[in-house]
Amino acid sequence: MKFTLAWLKEHLDTSASLEDITFALTDLGLEVEGVTDPAARLAAFTVGEVLDATPHPDADRLRVCRVMTVDGETQIVCGAPNARAGIKVVVSKPGDYIPGIDTTIKVGKIRGVESHGMMLSEREMELSDEHSGIVELSPDAPVGARYIDVRAFDPVIEIAVTPNRPDALGIAGIARDLAARGLGQLRTPAIEPVPGTFPCPVAVYLAPDVATEACPLFAGRLIRGVKNGPSPQWLQERLRAIGLRPISALVDITNFLTFDRNRPLHVFDADKLNGPLTVRLARSGETLRTLDGKDYTFDGTETVIADATGPDSIGGIKGGLRTSATELTTNVFIEAAYFDPIRTARTGRRLNATSDARYRFERGIDPAFTPVGLELATRLILDICGGEPSDVEIAGAVPATGRRHRFDPERVVRLVGMEIPEAEQVRILEALGFAVDGREAIPPSWRPDILGDADIVEEIARVASLSKLEGKPLTRPAGVARPIMSPMQRRERDARRRIAALGFNECVTYSFIDRKAAELFGGGAEEVRLENPISSEMSHLRPNLLPGLLRAAARNQARGFADLALFEIGPGFPGGEPGEQMLFACGIRVGATAPRDPMGTRRPVDLWDAKRDVEAALAAIGAPASLMVRRDVPGWFHPGRSAILSLGPKTKVAVFGELHPKVLAELDVKGPAVAFAIRLEAVPFPKTRTTTRPPLVVSDFQPVERDFAFVVDARVEAEAILKAVRAADKSLIGAASIFDVFAGPKAEAQMGDGKKSVAVSVRLQPTDRTLTDAEIEAVAAKVVASVTKATGGSLRT
Repeated sequence: MKFTLAWLKEHLDTSASLEDITFALTDLGLEVEGVTDPAARLAAFTVGEVLDATPHPDADRLRVCRVMTVDGETQIVCGAPNARAGIKVVVSKPGDYIPGIDTTIKVGKIRGVESHGMMLSEREMELSDEHSGIVELSPDAPVGARYIDVRAFDPVIEIAVTPNRPDALGIAGIARDLAARGLGQLRTPAIEPVPGTFPCPVAVYLAPDVATEACPLFAGRLIRGVKNGPSPQWLQERLRAIGLRPISALVDITNFLTFDRNRPLHVFDADKLNGPLTVRLARSGETLRTLDGKDYTFDGTETVIADATGPDSIGGIKGGLRTSATELTTNVFIEAAYFDPIRTARTGRRLNATSDARYRFERGIDPAFTPVGLELATRLILDICGGEPSDVEIAGAVPATGRRHRFDPERVVRLVGMEIPEAEQVRILEALGFAVDGREAIPPSWRPDILGDADIVEEIARVASLSKLEGKPLTRPAGVARPIMSPMQRRERDARRRIAALGFNECVTYSFIDRKAAELFGGGAEEVRLENPISSEMSHLRPNLLPGLLRAAARNQARGFADLALFEIGPGFPGGEPGEQMLFACGIRVGATAPRDPMGTRRPVDLWDAKRDVEAALAAIGAPASLMVRRDVPGWFHPGRSAILSLGPKTKVAVFGELHPKVLAELDVKGPAVAFAIRLEAVPFPKTRTTTRPPLVVSDFQPVERDFAFVVDARVEAEAILKAVRAADKSLIGAASIFDVFAGPKAEAQMGDGKKSVAVSVRLQPTDRTLTDAEIEAVAAKVVASVTKATGGSLRT
């Protein structure tokens, strides 16, 4: 929704600044998406006077003009048909940027004649689509003055209107909100009815199938003897400022009222109508060509306005081309109706027809303003186009909109936490158009979104300003022994407990790191740089938690602590947008797995330690047991000793493995180091919630273990073999694990080049009977067949 500041001030008597108005709009829930000042892009252009215009020696349509400018007399070649001596024009000099043609002017030769600038049209300044000639200014415009000082330009404000606020789709409604906030006085004038001078010759009817729901009210009147030419300059400028193209006075008036009062209207050329107008449902197969030249075919569910020859308009959406008003129109019929929002939305979606009228009708315009809007349109047409009005022809009645909701001033405190005196609450409601009757509030007809007493509280709170709301601690509900946690909080707790149980020490590091460390882990971009960091070592948001953990490990190693296991849970910032913040659980192991002992259990940490840690943490938060293993690891991991776990090909859940030696060297971390990083939010939550854990099921029947050794290609991963084994018989195979790998030159000497042997232990666990030898052999055959099919390997003999 766009409007200019001057247009707003026609409904709001205010001295508030533009900044105060835009802040108040956003605070009221009408978020300001942008403010455009046309003067900013036109500031370089100045007033010039054409002293002489002679034909170009080598082009019939060009003229060589001597123009007096702010810098003195200059020569400009111009092709505009109205370029002539004695007129004041808008001049751009070399070096000026012309927004309408996206070009910076330079000194150039046109057919051999030098041109030192340009005289501009409205289209070249992006003021309109007019390009038939250059702009002609008033004769008293001073040469050399800035164009923006000669012609006033007004800032254009654009707001985002939520679907439940149709009243804010009219500038008068926006002014009402600002007046209720206290930014001025509402001065939208009352509309006096225009008396008719003759009976309306166009009868209007509501068909029974639409009168109660689809269109309960239809009003219209004829004005004869109008002159439909170009609309006045003020009206054209209003429409152009918000991006609409002026068409003709009659059409421009309807567009003006659509935005000014949220009152869509339609005008018919009365001489093109055949018989009375009837609002009815379309007949299946009927067609209509609309004003934009598109053809629509109806299926019988649409509301149409039709005469004796067929549909003339799609109710609440678009008018028909056949009966449209043109410059030749002398007798015009104005239509103002109320169309059902739901049916209008369904019709628009089915026909894929969009318009400003549909946008408003499907959200719910003010039904009580229907006859008033007709009177306002009549007054504007008479003032601009002349003519003589008929009596108003009305079919149906204004639908009932009366609703009453409880008004309890104390609910504001309970629901919002704001202390607002009762008198101020009443003032706010009345300023918004509500009627307060004791402890009940009656919404106005233009607020279909007010459906309960909570909405009354919301209206009071937003006008009083939710930005003034002060935070207060919540009280714990009676009988609750521990704080209530969200599912993500419980997941974070479970991950923290499991990782700590694995022997890790928890760290809490800053979310800010230095640029060098951020770049090592894919960060360091300008989007995540702090504008005012507290130190050079905290200049950027961290892309994940590993840089901070490795910095902590380096500090500990410098103090003699070589073997470390550290973890942290917190946010990382891979990008600068709000949706790019992620919750990570990260851990690192540095050095050896255990202190020195006589049994020789001490060894350097490796990939398998990281794999064990990440699988345990994922199990604790309910991640699926089977995840895809990928090798496209980020650059800070060792490319051959790390992997990604993902849900399908896109959703990365975790990455684990050895860290790249270059990264460790850059951060002064000594010795082997492995790490894991889990995206806690990437793991899906279970679809059903259970309050108790599933019972442990122990079978009374004896399990059977069988070992298999498969000869496979050396590049086959062990995980692929395990997946094939488990898939052989999911009901009986309870577990499968690798217990031996025979690879290398000796293996290839026995089994062939590029081959290895992988031994798998398979545990069969029956639940309802003891397995027979035949059943065991059958499962064994399935295992061999499954592995052979999946890997191309064979059973080792």
